Amino acid sequence: MVLSELYWDHHIPLPKLGPLQSRLVTAFVALVCFINSYDGDFVFDDSEAIINNKDLNPDTPLSNIWKNDFWGSNLSSNSSHKSYRPLTVLTFRINYLLAGGLHPIGFHMLNVALHCVISVLMIDVFAILIGGLVHDGRGAKLSLSPKASFLAALFFASHPVHTESVAGIVGRADLLCALFFQLSFLVYCKAFQGGDKKFSVLWIFGSILLCAVAMLCKEQGITVLGVNAAYDILMVCNLNIYELAHQLLSRRKSADIGGLVRSGLLMRLALLFLGGSFLLYARWRIMGTGPPSFTEVDNPASFAENVILRIVNYNYYYSLNAWLLLCPWWLCFDWSMGCVPLIKSATDWRIFWPLLLWCCLMGLVYQALCSQDSNKRRTLTFGLVLLVIPFLPASNLFFRVGFVIAERVLYLSSAGYCLILAYAVGFCSCHWKKHKRLLRAATLTLLCVNVARSAQRSQQWRSEQSLFASALSVCPLNAKVHYNVGKNLADRGNQSAAVKYYREAVRPDFAAAWMNLGIVQNSLKKFDKAEQSYWNAIRFRKKYPDCYYNLGRLYADLNRSIDALNAWRNATMLKPDHSLAWNNMVILLDNTGNLAQAELIGKEALKILPKDHTIMFSLANVLGKQEKYKESEGFFLNALKINPNVASCHGNLAVLYHRWGKLDLAKRHYELSLRLDPSAPGTKENYNMLKRKLELRQRTVG
Repeated sequence: MVLSELYWDHHIPLPKLGPLQSRLVTAFVALVCFINSYDGDFVFDDSEAIINNKDLNPDTPLSNIWKNDFWGSNLSSNSSHKSYRPLTVLTFRINYLLAGGLHPIGFHMLNVALHCVISVLMIDVFAILIGGLVHDGRGAKLSLSPKASFLAALFFASHPVHTESVAGIVGRADLLCALFFQLSFLVYCKAFQGGDKKFSVLWIFGSILLCAVAMLCKEQGITVLGVNAAYDILMVCNLNIYELAHQLLSRRKSADIGGLVRSGLLMRLALLFLGGSFLLYARWRIMGTGPPSFTEVDNPASFAENVILRIVNYNYYYSLNAWLLLCPWWLCFDWSMGCVPLIKSATDWRIFWPLLLWCCLMGLVYQALCSQDSNKRRTLTFGLVLLVIPFLPASNLFFRVGFVIAERVLYLSSAGYCLILAYAVGFCSCHWKKHKRLLRAATLTLLCVNVARSAQRSQQWRSEQSLFASALSVCPLNAKVHYNVGKNLADRGNQSAAVKYYREAVRPDFAAAWMNLGIVQNSLKKFDKAEQSYWNAIRFRKKYPDCYYNLGRLYADLNRSIDALNAWRNATMLKPDHSLAWNNMVILLDNTGNLAQAELIGKEALKILPKDHTIMFSLANVLGKQEKYKESEGFFLNALKINPNVASCHGNLAVLYHRWGKLDLAKRHYELSLRLDPSAPGTKENYNMLKRKLELRQRTVG
């Protein structure tokens, strides 16, 4: 297709660079913005998605990533978030394998590299959306908007709202989804290389396949089909939506449906629709038990009984998302738990913001549909398409989401904002020629401010301490912010300071905060208060296995053995693979002399967790005390196969052999235990006792 060169592109206050130079500059800007996160820690959600996710471990079967959700829970579980992103988890697993463990630098570097690649590809995406897919006589691709596409890509590369996706390792899902989203769109465009009236079905199927890959990185990938359809309608078929709608409504002139059929548009839209329907059906089947369940504190607006209030608050959330794109200064890792109070009456002044948002959107829509300038119509329409369509899965329109605002979901939508902003700069440059220097200064200032803010924000994402502290000034009402600050203080040993933040966090009945307050109170020997805090946590979250586990530990410390066993049994009923609860039951029954019951519990646990070496170790100790030496030996050896470098396991196996009379084997495992841990309690004394016994045996034999 051939379109006239954009009249406003050469007015944009940027130097005209060649394709290679513009890509290198864009990649460099993207790198500068987020490179200081490369040696950051695992922070916030990284602990669940990476550190505690067994699917990353090479010892876990690779097939598990296709059965479990993003966080490592089985998709069939009612507690699963149903976030099915196996390809993202696969990249985490590769990072783990290459680094030889959980070393965050490789994870961070790949995220930064992905953002650089995506920013560079945005030049091609923007060039097509602004100026169309144009080729010279030799088939080489041309750009009719080199400056506009370059500027929009720079805005995208440097936007601070991307920090969560780039500096937070779990943001890998958004990055991979965006990458395959772009590739799906670019492959769809390749279907029309033969001219307007010819298209390749093979390339269209390739685009749908890449859409499926994007969905396997994050669910948002499905929205690329909507962008592809919009491109086909507006750019390939050059339909004027306003005129077409006017013709259909006025009936003064019948729409040329036959022309649409001959152009192949209806066939292509049918392919996109069928492909999208199949992918959505497959995704629904994978979820198994239906959509995930969220609590009121995760998304309070979705629980409002009044439909009007629900709609008003949803629109208020949209306005806050728009504000983050316009002014990304107030950024926070979490916006739930009271951070954004609900609008509950018409007198609430915040109603002004959704009204303003819709006025601005309606103005843009009017210009996109009714402007006499075809370039303006096309650019603004695609800007709105990119802004709105990728955001739809997070809009609460189709299903309830588990957050109020999430900066990561704006990663793709920000591309639409950047396209509109680049057009605004070009429009002003074209019509305010006398102020060109001022516009150039303003544009460069905006880019520099974005780069500086992105660098500052990625610095805050380097550690949990700085990340959580940065949120206190943005969301002082957010219980989760106070909870995480308190937990970070507690982890660093500052228990008394942690109590203050936990008490602030429990205001909105935040179960995790109550549990962690109980943990801190327990460590401070305030046992009665700790018990009450644990029960408060369970009151607000009925199915809370970790809280029952901690409650059991409290009862064990107080020698309330029956209560401890009941609490741990509750934990294993709610979460059958709760290894710590099973193991503590075995140990407590062992310590109280209930060896037969301890044996039954240990064997029951190993039916659920057949490769848990800690339970094998505890059960082996129980069997040894019952003089079931052969069976005990089997569990010790199996535990050492799984984890051969546990000094206590070698030491206890040596004691077993010592009692059993297998003194040479006992000597070997005592020595292995002391080699691994020279200060192992009791091992050296037992070893010396064994050596005296062996010396006595040798003298007797001699």
